[in-house]
Amino acid sequence: MGRLILEVLYTVLSIAGAYGVGWAASWAYPVGRDNIWLITWISVAIVALMGVRPVMRAARGVAA
Repeated sequence: MGRLILEVLYTVLSIAGAYGVGWAASWAYPVGRDNIWLITWISVAIVALMGVRPVMRAARGVAA
């Protein structure tokens, strides 16, 4: 159970990090805000999808 919690926490922190980078980029370059947010949301989706497999493996109890 501990590994599952860690994997979920790591995935959530990764999503927050990707969002944070997008927020900082759109703040720093307001002219490209629309494009930056588009890429940010695509990046957030990719990071979330990349976190699914480790979370599923941890839920099943499969070794890393």
